Amino acid sequence: MAATSYKLGFIGGGNMAEAIARGGISAGLFKPAELFVADPSEQRRELLAGQLSIAASADSAEVVAASESVLLAVKPQKIEEVLQQIKPVIKPSTLLISIVAAISTGFIERQLGSAVRVVRVMPNTPVLVGAGATGICRGSAATDVDMRFAVSIFGACGTVATVPESLMDAVTSLSGSGPAYVFYLAEAMTAAGVSLGLPPADAQLLARQTIIGAGRLLEQSEDSAAELRRKVTSPGGFTEAAINTLAGQRFADIIAAALSAAVKRGAELSR
Repeated sequence: MAATSYKLGFIGGGNMAEAIARGGISAGLFKPAELFVADPSEQRRELLAGQLSIAASADSAEVVAASESVLLAVKPQKIEEVLQQIKPVIKPSTLLISIVAAISTGFIERQLGSAVRVVRVMPNTPVLVGAGATGICRGSAATDVDMRFAVSIFGACGTVATVPESLMDAVTSLSGSGPAYVFYLAEAMTAAGVSLGLPPADAQLLARQTIIGAGRLLEQSEDSAAELRRKVTSPGGFTEAAINTLAGQRFADIIAAALSAAVKRGAELSR
């Protein structure tokens, strides 16, 4: 068994793992020499080693054996196979942080032993640009120190909310899947602008920047979303006509139904 020499190992070196590594390095949480990644793709290993100067291997067990903490970043259909590969080299001191969608801490504990320390995390794709929204919960054996460590990692890539595991499907439906809802809105606004006569390039530009600007204003303002909406909605004006139409189409109910459908699907997929 390799001697422990890395603060954080990654099982899976895809885009999310890369973003988390970049965020941790940029925030000063880790030096490149303190990170170790396992990925079956030689191309990904070369990219991560070349661009981030971190160690890379094709062997998941090697990475786990050499790391104090391990971040699981594989597809859900691969998790059981990966857990069996790393089970022989898991140490009592090893912390597992999982970003594997729909996989509970209990599932990992049943595969590896109830004493294993697990923190479950649901980031979203804006982690890739340092603006993620992440939900975190603890497994039965995880400590306060474990939670603070996980929060520090994902806090370097955006904002973090700590929730009970029973609410992780709700987190997934709201923020995990949420970027897709915003992109869908941008698609719809662009298409509507084109239908009103705007050139496609202009419609796309205006829709994109409107969403970026509104998000930035929401981030920087002390006002709630509801108050910001009220401030831009003049009585009898353009915006009020549009908002009244959305309300008449039960826009809020549509959003609630979408999130409920996502939660239901999450429950079906959970292990």
